[in-house]
Amino acid sequence: MLSQKAKDLFGKLGCEFQPVAIKYCYAQPEGVEHVDETLSLCQFAKKAAVENKAFYITKDDENCMGKMILGMEPKPALGASGQAGKDFGVYKSQAPNARLYHEISCLNLGTTNFVVFSPVAICDFDPDLVFFVADFEQADVLLRATSYISGDLWESRCSCVMGCAWLYGYPYVKAKVNYMMTGLGHGMRRRHVYPAGRFMVSIPYSKIDEVVTALDEMRWDLIALSDDPADKEELKSRMDAWATLSPDFKLGSD
Repeated sequence: MLSQKAKDLFGKLGCEFQPVAIKYCYAQPEGVEHVDETLSLCQFAKKAAVENKAFYITKDDENCMGKMILGMEPKPALGASGQAGKDFGVYKSQAPNARLYHEISCLNLGTTNFVVFSPVAICDFDPDLVFFVADFEQADVLLRATSYISGDLWESRCSCVMGCAWLYGYPYVKAKVNYMMTGLGHGMRRRHVYPAGRFMVSIPYSKIDEVVTALDEMRWDLIALSDDPADKEELKSRMDAWATLSPDFKLGSD
Protein backbone atom coordinates (compact mmCIF):
# COMPACT_ATOMS: atom_id res chain seq x y z
CA MET A 1 0.00 0.00 0.00
CA LEU A 2 1.20 3.51 -0.76
CA SER A 3 2.46 4.97 2.51
CA GLN A 4 1.18 8.16 4.07
CA LYS A 5 4.70 9.55 3.79
CA ALA A 6 4.61 8.95 0.04
CA LYS A 7 1.21 10.61 -0.24
CA ASP A 8 2.39 13.62 1.77
CA LEU A 9 5.64 14.06 -0.17
CA PHE A 10 4.01 13.66 -3.57
CA GLY A 11 1.34 16.13 -2.50
CA LYS A 12 3.99 18.57 -1.27
CA LEU A 13 5.14 19.02 -4.88
CA GLY A 14 1.97 21.05 -5.41
CA CYS A 15 1.25 19.87 -8.94
CA GLU A 16 -1.63 21.57 -10.77
CA PHE A 17 -3.01 18.11 -11.55
CA GLN A 18 -2.58 15.89 -8.51
CA PRO A 19 -0.48 12.73 -8.98
CA VAL A 20 -2.39 9.62 -9.97
CA ALA A 21 -1.71 6.02 -8.92
CA ILE A 22 -2.40 3.34 -11.53
CA LYS A 23 -2.88 -0.42 -11.11
CA TYR A 24 -3.12 -3.08 -13.85
CA CYS A 25 -5.39 -5.99 -12.87
CA TYR A 26 -6.27 -9.37 -14.33
CA ALA A 27 -9.21 -9.82 -11.93
CA GLN A 28 -11.91 -7.24 -11.30
CA PRO A 29 -10.81 -4.92 -8.48
CA GLU A 30 -12.93 -4.74 -5.35
CA GLY A 31 -14.11 -1.62 -3.57
CA VAL A 32 -13.79 0.71 -6.55
CA GLU A 33 -16.43 1.92 -8.97
CA HIS A 34 -16.58 1.33 -12.70
CA VAL A 35 -15.91 4.51 -14.69
CA ASP A 36 -18.93 6.45 -15.93
CA GLU A 37 -17.77 7.47 -19.42
CA THR A 38 -15.71 6.46 -22.44
CA LEU A 39 -12.38 8.24 -22.96
CA SER A 40 -8.83 7.72 -24.14
CA LEU A 41 -6.28 6.29 -21.69
CA CYS A 42 -4.55 9.64 -21.18
CA GLN A 43 -7.86 11.31 -20.38
CA PHE A 44 -8.64 8.83 -17.63
CA ALA A 45 -5.53 9.86 -15.67
CA LYS A 46 -6.65 13.48 -15.89
CA LYS A 47 -10.22 12.55 -14.91
CA ALA A 48 -9.01 10.89 -11.70
CA ALA A 49 -6.91 13.93 -10.83
CA VAL A 50 -9.50 16.58 -11.62
CA GLU A 51 -12.49 14.77 -10.13
CA ASN A 52 -10.51 13.48 -7.13
CA LYS A 53 -11.99 10.00 -7.30
CA ALA A 54 -10.88 6.44 -7.93
CA PHE A 55 -12.38 4.19 -10.60
CA TYR A 56 -11.54 1.29 -12.88
CA ILE A 57 -11.87 0.87 -16.63
CA THR A 58 -12.14 -2.04 -19.03
CA LYS A 59 -11.22 -2.19 -22.70
CA ASP A 60 -14.76 -1.19 -23.62
CA ASP A 61 -14.29 2.14 -21.85
CA GLU A 62 -11.12 3.14 -23.75
CA ASN A 63 -11.61 4.61 -27.21
CA CYS A 64 -8.05 5.07 -28.49
CA MET A 65 -4.82 3.02 -28.61
CA GLY A 66 -4.43 2.65 -24.85
CA LYS A 67 -6.16 -0.71 -24.68
CA MET A 68 -3.63 -2.07 -27.17
CA ILE A 69 -0.71 -0.73 -25.09
CA LEU A 70 -2.17 -2.42 -22.02
CA GLY A 71 -2.51 -5.76 -23.79
CA MET A 72 -6.30 -5.66 -23.74
CA GLU A 73 -6.46 -6.31 -27.47
CA PRO A 74 -4.02 -7.14 -30.31
CA LYS A 75 -2.34 -4.51 -32.43
CA PRO A 76 -4.84 -3.41 -35.08
CA ALA A 77 -3.68 -4.26 -38.58
CA LEU A 78 -4.54 -0.85 -40.05
CA GLY A 79 -2.76 1.03 -37.28
CA ALA A 80 0.25 -1.26 -37.33
CA SER A 81 0.51 -0.85 -41.08
CA GLY A 82 1.31 2.84 -40.52
CA GLN A 83 -1.62 4.07 -42.59
CA ALA A 84 -3.13 6.14 -39.78
CA GLY A 85 0.07 8.06 -39.09
CA LYS A 86 0.50 8.81 -42.77
CA ASP A 87 -3.09 10.01 -43.11
CA PHE A 88 -2.72 12.24 -40.05
CA GLY A 89 0.30 13.79 -41.72
CA VAL A 90 2.54 12.87 -38.81
CA TYR A 91 4.75 10.66 -41.00
CA LYS A 92 5.74 11.00 -44.64
CA SER A 93 4.85 7.41 -45.44
CA GLN A 94 3.50 4.29 -43.79
CA ALA A 95 6.92 2.76 -43.14
CA PRO A 96 8.19 5.02 -40.30
CA ASN A 97 4.87 4.80 -38.50
CA ALA A 98 4.78 1.03 -38.94
CA ARG A 99 8.27 0.76 -37.40
CA LEU A 100 6.96 2.42 -34.25
CA TYR A 101 4.81 -0.64 -33.58
CA HIS A 102 8.02 -2.68 -33.29
CA GLU A 103 9.51 -0.18 -30.83
CA ILE A 104 6.71 0.35 -28.33
CA SER A 105 6.43 -1.70 -25.13
CA CYS A 106 3.02 -3.32 -24.67
CA LEU A 107 1.83 -5.40 -21.74
CA ASN A 108 1.35 -9.07 -22.55
CA LEU A 109 -1.85 -9.73 -24.44
CA GLY A 110 -4.74 -10.73 -22.19
CA THR A 111 -2.98 -10.07 -18.88
CA THR A 112 -4.75 -6.81 -18.06
CA ASN A 113 -8.53 -6.73 -18.00
CA PHE A 114 -9.04 -3.81 -15.62
CA VAL A 115 -7.09 -0.62 -14.88
CA VAL A 116 -7.56 1.30 -11.64
CA PHE A 117 -6.91 5.04 -11.49
CA SER A 118 -6.78 6.83 -8.16
CA PRO A 119 -5.52 10.18 -6.93
CA VAL A 120 -2.44 9.44 -4.83
CA ALA A 121 -4.02 11.12 -1.81
CA ILE A 122 -6.77 8.49 -1.58
CA CYS A 123 -4.88 5.51 -3.02
CA ASP A 124 -5.41 2.29 -1.01
CA PHE A 125 -3.34 -0.13 -3.12
CA ASP A 126 0.23 -0.75 -4.29
CA PRO A 127 0.51 1.17 -7.57
CA ASP A 128 2.15 -0.21 -10.67
CA LEU A 129 2.78 3.38 -11.75
CA VAL A 130 2.52 6.84 -10.24
CA PHE A 131 1.90 9.47 -12.90
CA PHE A 132 2.74 13.17 -12.49
CA VAL A 133 2.08 16.29 -14.53
CA ALA A 134 4.54 18.89 -13.29
CA ASP A 135 5.84 22.33 -14.11
CA PHE A 136 9.58 22.99 -14.44
CA GLU A 137 10.31 23.55 -10.74
CA GLN A 138 8.29 20.51 -9.66
CA ALA A 139 9.86 18.31 -12.33
CA ASP A 140 13.33 19.42 -11.26
CA VAL A 141 12.71 18.13 -7.75
CA LEU A 142 10.96 14.95 -8.89
CA LEU A 143 13.53 13.94 -11.48
CA ARG A 144 16.40 14.66 -9.10
CA ALA A 145 14.69 12.34 -6.64
CA THR A 146 14.76 9.54 -9.23
CA SER A 147 18.56 9.72 -9.37
CA TYR A 148 19.51 11.05 -5.90
CA ILE A 149 20.13 7.54 -4.51
CA SER A 150 20.67 5.39 -7.61
CA GLY A 151 22.46 7.83 -9.91
CA ASP A 152 20.16 6.68 -12.73
CA LEU A 153 20.35 8.84 -15.83
CA TRP A 154 17.29 10.79 -16.89
CA GLU A 155 16.04 9.38 -20.15
CA SER A 156 13.01 10.37 -22.20
CA ARG A 157 11.55 7.83 -24.59
CA CYS A 158 8.66 9.19 -26.62
CA SER A 159 7.15 9.58 -30.06
CA CYS A 160 4.78 12.08 -31.63
CA VAL A 161 1.97 9.51 -31.61
CA MET A 162 0.93 6.91 -29.02
CA GLY A 163 2.24 8.86 -26.07
CA CYS A 164 0.37 6.36 -23.92
CA ALA A 165 2.93 3.73 -24.92
CA TRP A 166 5.71 5.71 -23.27
CA LEU A 167 3.77 6.85 -20.21
CA TYR A 168 1.80 3.73 -19.29
CA GLY A 169 3.48 0.82 -21.11
CA TYR A 170 7.22 1.43 -21.27
CA PRO A 171 7.79 2.35 -17.58
CA TYR A 172 5.87 -0.72 -16.41
CA VAL A 173 7.46 -3.20 -18.81
CA LYS A 174 11.01 -1.85 -18.53
CA ALA A 175 10.80 -0.77 -14.86
CA LYS A 176 12.24 2.61 -15.82
CA VAL A 177 11.18 6.15 -15.03
CA ASN A 178 10.11 7.95 -18.18
CA TYR A 179 9.07 11.50 -18.97
CA MET A 180 7.84 13.52 -21.92
CA MET A 181 6.47 17.00 -22.50
CA THR A 182 2.85 17.94 -22.94
CA GLY A 183 2.11 19.48 -26.32
CA LEU A 184 4.43 17.14 -28.21
CA GLY A 185 2.12 14.14 -28.37
CA HIS A 186 -0.31 14.29 -31.28
CA GLY A 187 -3.27 12.56 -29.62
CA MET A 188 -3.12 14.37 -26.29
CA ARG A 189 -2.65 17.70 -28.03
CA ARG A 190 -5.62 17.03 -30.32
CA ARG A 191 -7.75 16.21 -27.28
CA HIS A 192 -6.47 19.22 -25.25
CA VAL A 193 -5.71 16.91 -22.33
CA TYR A 194 -3.09 19.11 -20.62
CA PRO A 195 -1.67 22.60 -21.16
CA ALA A 196 1.50 22.58 -23.26
CA GLY A 197 4.91 22.79 -21.66
CA ARG A 198 4.40 20.50 -18.64
CA PHE A 199 6.48 17.47 -17.75
CA MET A 200 4.63 14.16 -17.63
CA VAL A 201 6.59 11.74 -15.44
CA SER A 202 5.77 8.07 -14.90
CA ILE A 203 7.43 6.28 -11.99
CA PRO A 204 7.14 2.46 -11.98
CA TYR A 205 6.57 0.19 -8.99
CA SER A 206 10.27 -0.62 -8.57
CA LYS A 207 11.29 3.02 -8.13
CA ILE A 208 8.45 4.41 -5.99
CA ASP A 209 9.98 3.64 -2.58
CA GLU A 210 13.36 4.96 -3.67
CA VAL A 211 11.88 8.22 -4.92
CA VAL A 212 9.91 8.66 -1.69
CA THR A 213 13.06 8.11 0.37
CA ALA A 214 14.95 10.61 -1.77
CA LEU A 215 12.23 13.25 -1.49
CA ASP A 216 12.29 12.79 2.27
CA GLU A 217 16.08 13.00 2.64
CA MET A 218 17.34 15.34 -0.05
CA ARG A 219 17.27 19.10 -0.09
CA TRP A 220 14.62 20.25 -2.55
CA ASP A 221 16.24 23.65 -3.14
CA LEU A 222 19.87 23.07 -4.09
CA ILE A 223 22.38 24.98 -1.99
CA ALA A 224 24.24 26.13 -5.10
CA LEU A 225 21.08 27.87 -6.31
CA SER A 226 20.15 29.45 -2.99
CA ASP A 227 20.24 33.21 -2.37
CA ASP A 228 20.28 32.75 1.39
CA PRO A 229 23.47 34.32 2.89
CA ALA A 230 23.98 31.36 5.25
CA ASP A 231 23.77 28.94 2.32
CA LYS A 232 26.24 31.02 0.32
CA GLU A 233 28.69 30.99 3.23
CA GLU A 234 28.30 27.25 3.71
CA LEU A 235 28.83 26.60 0.00
CA LYS A 236 31.95 28.79 0.00
CA SER A 237 33.32 26.86 2.97
CA ARG A 238 32.80 23.57 1.16
CA MET A 239 34.40 24.82 -2.03
CA ASP A 240 37.35 26.32 -0.13
CA ALA A 241 37.94 22.90 1.40
CA TRP A 242 38.50 21.48 -2.05
CA ALA A 243 41.83 23.34 -2.17
CA THR A 244 43.22 21.09 0.55
CA LEU A 245 42.17 18.02 -1.39
CA SER A 246 43.19 19.12 -4.87
CA PRO A 247 44.87 22.54 -5.24
CA ASP A 248 44.56 22.42 -9.02
CA PHE A 249 40.79 21.84 -9.01
CA LYS A 250 38.93 25.02 -9.92
CA LEU A 251 35.19 25.52 -10.27
CA GLY A 252 33.58 28.93 -10.53
CA SER A 253 31.18 29.90 -7.77
CA ASP A 254 28.98 32.14 -9.96
